[in-house]
Amino acid sequence: MKTLSKIIALPVCAMLIMVSSSYNTYAQEKSQSATISKQHQQAVNRITANPKVKKAMQTIVDLEPETMSNLVLLTEIPAPPYKEDKRAATFAEMIKALGVDSVWTDTAGNVIALRKGQNGKKRVLLEAHMDTVFPEGTDVKVVKKGDTLYAPGIADDTRGLASVLTLLKVINQSNIKTDADVLFVGTTGEEGQGDLRGVKNLFSAAGPGKIDSYIALDGTAIGTITHRGLGSHRYRITFRGPGGHSSGAFGLANPHNALGRAIHYWVVEADKFALQSGVRVTYNVAVTGGGTSVNSIPFESWMEVDMRSESQERLAGVDQLLQLAVKKALAEENAMKKMGKDLTVEVKMIGDRPSGGNDPGLPLVQHAMASMKYLGAEPQLRVGSTNSNIPISKGVPAITIGSGGKSGNAHSLNEWYVNDKGYLGIQQALLILLAEAGIAK
Repeated sequence: MKTLSKIIALPVCAMLIMVSSSYNTYAQEKSQSATISKQHQQAVNRITANPKVKKAMQTIVDLEPETMSNLVLLTEIPAPPYKEDKRAATFAEMIKALGVDSVWTDTAGNVIALRKGQNGKKRVLLEAHMDTVFPEGTDVKVVKKGDTLYAPGIADDTRGLASVLTLLKVINQSNIKTDADVLFVGTTGEEGQGDLRGVKNLFSAAGPGKIDSYIALDGTAIGTITHRGLGSHRYRITFRGPGGHSSGAFGLANPHNALGRAIHYWVVEADKFALQSGVRVTYNVAVTGGGTSVNSIPFESWMEVDMRSESQERLAGVDQLLQLAVKKALAEENAMKKMGKDLTVEVKMIGDRPSGGNDPGLPLVQHAMASMKYLGAEPQLRVGSTNSNIPISKGVPAITIGSGGKSGNAHSLNEWYVNDKGYLGIQQALLILLAEAGIAK
């Protein structure tokens, strides 16, 4: 972990603050710096000079105990892949109790709360994802050791959900009215094979309508801005055959042989492709399986693979190499068999995250950088695979930022969180939100 050091002062001043940069779940490459325009820095300065905003910034600090209480409460409600409904029900009740114009759950299980703006000409969405990577039955009881909280999913992304609740409460208590409508959302399916199904639904015909600006809270690091989407394709590939006794049925086509060939052909060609000049591309054979016993020819052999790139064209290129490798391997194994039926293959896409990027000069990115600079952090622009991939790919301004504090061991049973000036993450989200939504007069 890295620490950006400064001395802390009152959060409502133009401050020098210790900003702790902990793990973030979305960083995939080295960060980049960019220039903040004077126009957007001045816009953030005007927002922070507003008496209501000053009150809100201090209220965020005052609400730290409640934020932490909400974090523990929500963490201890299991939210395994595709089974976020219990956590969603509690989150919906909590957000409804804070006061919004309407709350509903959509067809993908997203919890959506609408706080209407004065003119409603623009719609800004703030969200954190409700799902975790942990399967049903995982012990999610929060254990406290000193100042550290341990529990699966406590930082990724339950901390984000708790921050969304605090933000809404603070805006209401400070009597801040925005020009734009604001949607406060808990999304489903961000992790793994959830394949961003929640945010995909938000931008479908079943969604809440036009979204003009998108802010996701994921991870905890302060000062980082994911403004580029790292696209990915994921497949489960299964070779199937009749199977039989290793000696008595010798000569049958063997699915394992075909799978091994497919892996070899793909990796060799993908490696050449990756070394070509252009945007970085990665590829990985992640999981393999099949077979029943050492003295049996398997009836199936399967693998799950992942490939990623910021470039949709490069992603399509390494994907095409996979398809060719699978076809070549299948044809060769079937040609070599001495008896029995041909193998078949199923190529099933299990993940499709589009790539794309926002220009650093975009107002949303500039507002984020200016807000972080105000809070004492040095803004860093990054690429990552997060919920923001979907709006970015559709041309909607979108970023993913951290929710504050320190954390580590994401996606493991000993995931941890320390509330080391966690309020900074909520303060930065508040400033960005208000810069995008506008403060009504």
